[in-house]
Amino acid sequence: MIQREALKFLRSWRNDPHRKPLVLRGARQVGKTTIINEFAREFDNYLYLNMELAEDRRPFELELPINDMVDLLFARKGIVRDKGETLMFIDEIQQSPQAMAVLRYLYEKLPQLHVVAAGSLLENIVDIKASFPVGRVDYLPIRPCSFREFLSAINRAPEMTEIKPEFTRSFHTEYMALFNQYCIVGGMPEVVQYYADTHDMVNMDRICAQLLRGYLDDVEKYCRGNKLTEVVRFIIRHGWNEAGSIVKLGNFGESQYKSREVGEAFQLLQKAMLVELVHPSTSAQLPAIPEMKRMPKLFWFDTGMVNYAAGIRKELIGANDILDVWRGRIGEQIVAQELLATSNDINTHRTFWSSGKGKSGAEVDLTWIIDSKLIPIEVKTGHNAHLKSLHSFMDASPIDVAVRVWSGPFSVDDVQTSIKHKKFRLINLPFYLVWNIENIVRKELERESGA
Repeated sequence: MIQREALKFLRSWRNDPHRKPLVLRGARQVGKTTIINEFAREFDNYLYLNMELAEDRRPFELELPINDMVDLLFARKGIVRDKGETLMFIDEIQQSPQAMAVLRYLYEKLPQLHVVAAGSLLENIVDIKASFPVGRVDYLPIRPCSFREFLSAINRAPEMTEIKPEFTRSFHTEYMALFNQYCIVGGMPEVVQYYADTHDMVNMDRICAQLLRGYLDDVEKYCRGNKLTEVVRFIIRHGWNEAGSIVKLGNFGESQYKSREVGEAFQLLQKAMLVELVHPSTSAQLPAIPEMKRMPKLFWFDTGMVNYAAGIRKELIGANDILDVWRGRIGEQIVAQELLATSNDINTHRTFWSSGKGKSGAEVDLTWIIDSKLIPIEVKTGHNAHLKSLHSFMDASPIDVAVRVWSGPFSVDDVQTSIKHKKFRLINLPFYLVWNIENIVRKELERESGA
């Protein structure tokens, strides 16, 4: 069984005396309901409500005191409300404006009640007449399974308790092989569980096809406007081929769609947490403000779905190095996905850096904020002297620590830039340690400051 790390956050939320109702956000089929059902095992009472069902919506539509409404919900479910702690999970909440409004009063009138709500894919972002009460709820993003969650599913609990070159070399080959499997399978819980049960990579395509079909059906059902529907469906069908690439919105994917039309479609898909358009910054230190007029880089929510929809899974299966596949773009996609999995903040976004000098300028694959410092991350193999864009960034940066993610073992090199001869430490981070990037970088930053 997959041990989802979101459970740690949920347990902390449960014990917070200032707890607010919690709204889960995430793409369809990333495991929101499954996580809450697992969490519910730790409560004395569990009340599951699905707002797609009229009988579950009806009590919210009655003008009843909050306590009476909760008692009625239990009675209609045929559940005896015992003493102790109660978890109420309101699923597909976007289908009931009344339920969304009630969240505020549950917070004010019944603070002892543990309330979680969730909404699915495109339904929770189309025009509706009610919204979640501002300031009365908290949010938790639920994303596809991380590498560590993948390891739990295949019963290979991580043993990486220390981060030392002599330690990591002893398991490097083994864990790179496991990460390659993860890169192929991806993080969609149903696909991960199927692989854990069968170790069959061939028939995973059947599940991926069903998921893709579901996303297309959601667009057909909920996206308003014929042109917008058409463009969104085009992106879901063909946009996977651009994962990890800088994209031009006008004529995206060699289509005839205008920049405005494609931009609106991507906005919809971003709110649904299926994609993120990452705009570059030209600043090598904070605040690094994205330049929205420049072409963005496209990241999808799950690498396994990219592999399936872009038709590159067989290429990955036969590859000796992730960075050899798709001109390194799949490596950048999976690193971007793992970075996002390190954060429980719904407002966390990925960034990358550009020198701002056109096509001939320098570009660093990703940047990440750690301890209020902008950390450059290159996803590349090869000799340190060949990391020219990283050198350009470091010449402009006030810090002395950079990261290169690769398929080699963990190490830290003393490097000097080729132009200004600035000295810095380059952390060579194997793919399977990206989950721990903040702790590893923090250790080097402490060395830098002499702490």
